[in-house]
Amino acid sequence: MTSSRNISIAAHIIPESGLTLQTPLWQQALSEAFTQPTALLDYLGIERDSISVEFSSEFSMRVPRGFAALMRRGDPEDPLLRQVLPLQDESVHAQGFSRNPVGDLEAHAVPGLLHKYHGRALLITTGACAIHCRYCFRRHYPYENGSATPRQWETLLAYLGEHPTINEVILSGGDPLMLSDEKLGRWMQQLSEIPHLQRLRLHSRLPVVLPERITPELLAHLRENRLKSVLVIHANHPRELSNRVTGKLKALQKAGVLLLNQSVLLRGVNDQTAALVELSERLFEAGVMPYYLHLLDRVEGAAHFEVEQERIRALYSGLLSRLPGYMVPKLVRETAGEASKRPEGFDLTEQTVIHSDACQATSR
Repeated sequence: MTSSRNISIAAHIIPESGLTLQTPLWQQALSEAFTQPTALLDYLGIERDSISVEFSSEFSMRVPRGFAALMRRGDPEDPLLRQVLPLQDESVHAQGFSRNPVGDLEAHAVPGLLHKYHGRALLITTGACAIHCRYCFRRHYPYENGSATPRQWETLLAYLGEHPTINEVILSGGDPLMLSDEKLGRWMQQLSEIPHLQRLRLHSRLPVVLPERITPELLAHLRENRLKSVLVIHANHPRELSNRVTGKLKALQKAGVLLLNQSVLLRGVNDQTAALVELSERLFEAGVMPYYLHLLDRVEGAAHFEVEQERIRALYSGLLSRLPGYMVPKLVRETAGEASKRPEGFDLTEQTVIHSDACQATSR
């Protein structure tokens, strides 16, 4: 079975035989990504029989080489590797996990446009991503019928124009930065012509996993657009924020883009107070505000990433005790059919805090 995600990826990747001097650097880097688990394990010097890998045709592996270079060699438990390596754990059917965990399929106003929340509309711009995170809540999403194709674009613009209560448009996917600068610029210009729109928000993992994508042309589109630009990046672990990444983030900030980060709390990746504290510190230093710490969306195939409730309480209590309030991300859960993401409210007064000494000994 070939998934719509894999078809969409193929449409954005230029085969090596088709690369030219004019091919953008980010597309060249994308064409060199790891797509076979065994090749990635060999690159990292990890014995193939030391880890139970799952070869999935429905949700294949994709890892840019620049992101792989940040992984620790010889360590099958590396937190960056765990986010992207398909394991046999994904084949476990866990109770309460589904293929549509946040109710996207019921929120389509028109194909490619989700209208869940007051004042905001979300466009599924593409099914393609530069990296396939194994906990992705849209790993089973039907992109072939639910994306904003060129044929549907006029219908989407008409819907937005007919709903004056919408003041913010969110470009999502997949990953909207998988689109070319030319297409993004054209879409952004057309959206800016809708008078009641005030903000344009993009959700993207590419600034972190493929920093080459932040081109001068993209920065110009964001800087010159009438709409206030907000970019929500997705970093889960402090080691993802290399110097190359933080340099691109600062360029975005200079272009007038408001930068926020959302993370997902993942077992074996960032379920240590020290890692989460360092992530917030490094984000803030790079000009990014820690925004959301999501509890895992319960998507089929990702149950092995779920963190126990008692540990969540202890971790969040540790964040509150070690960070200033403005650097503590909101702990939230998204539930299908609800009017907003729900803040997780814990009575932390009697919770045991995971203190720094303990975390330093076990943090990754």
